[in-house]
Amino acid sequence: MLVLSNEDISKIISYDEMLAAIRRAYEIYEEGSYYMPDRIHVDYRQKNVLYMPCFLKEVFGTKIVTIFPENIQKGIPSLDGLMVLNDLDTGAPLCMMDGKTVTALRTGAVGDVAIQTTTPETVKTVGLIGAGAQGYHQLLYACKVRPFEKVFLYDAYKKDLSDFTARLGKAIPPSAELIVCDNAEDLVRQSDVVISATTATSPPIPDKAELLRGKHFVGIGSYKPHMREFPDALFSLLDFVYYDADIALEETGDLIQPLASGILKREQLKRFSRLLQDPAEIKEIADKTTLFKSVGVSIFDMVAADLLYNKAREKGVGYSL
Repeated sequence: MLVLSNEDISKIISYDEMLAAIRRAYEIYEEGSYYMPDRIHVDYRQKNVLYMPCFLKEVFGTKIVTIFPENIQKGIPSLDGLMVLNDLDTGAPLCMMDGKTVTALRTGAVGDVAIQTTTPETVKTVGLIGAGAQGYHQLLYACKVRPFEKVFLYDAYKKDLSDFTARLGKAIPPSAELIVCDNAEDLVRQSDVVISATTATSPPIPDKAELLRGKHFVGIGSYKPHMREFPDALFSLLDFVYYDADIALEETGDLIQPLASGILKREQLKRFSRLLQDPAEIKEIADKTTLFKSVGVSIFDMVAADLLYNKAREKGVGYSL
């Protein structure tokens, strides 16, 4: 079995390759050429474990993710885990890799395929609410797909962002100015694109329609019914909400709660994979207020992990266990 660390993964993959892999995952999702059971949630004393299996035509695997929110107080990432690939015929394990790195890379690519698709090329500013590992990779990819001139940051935990900004500043184009905001309202006001990557249970974004109008929103954080990042006012501005997978309708409070209250209608919900197949609609929404909501599903992990496994074998990276 091949073992790949975070450092190994960073040697073998490019942003463009990961973006292409996620686009392929959306194609597979629309084709239906996969088997993806609902992920298993295990909650114990505010500690969360997710088991996410998926079968493709030639390989299958499972991502095991731990989400321990209290880790933030300890100065370590709240998300960790492993990704395991198996041979489809024998079940033998082929590869084990750093799950948090796979998650960060594929989620960054998921968010930024959305930015490529739902925003005009003229956007100049992007804001991130939630300065964690997921948010970091969202911005890495965002600055690859659009030439942002200003990058705004806000984190409700009021933590020291100097390390985050130092790492990010080295990774994104030097022409992009990094600005830390005192609150979410300032960030939203100054951003053309707003990425939210939090575990908030009430929206960190102000409930003010005029503040939100004409902007493009990407939701990454909410993956449970009680979690919500976007306020009622946003839904009054949207023609449609684009989501990454049907399970989002059962898992995220950003869809469940507005549907329950009636401010969002079922007919306003569209699979993002279908938007990708409609160039006319893509062109039409560029100047509108948009929302893309991701809960993340294992088909993204499987396509990304399969790519990483094959690239590692090709380049002789990793070690055998």
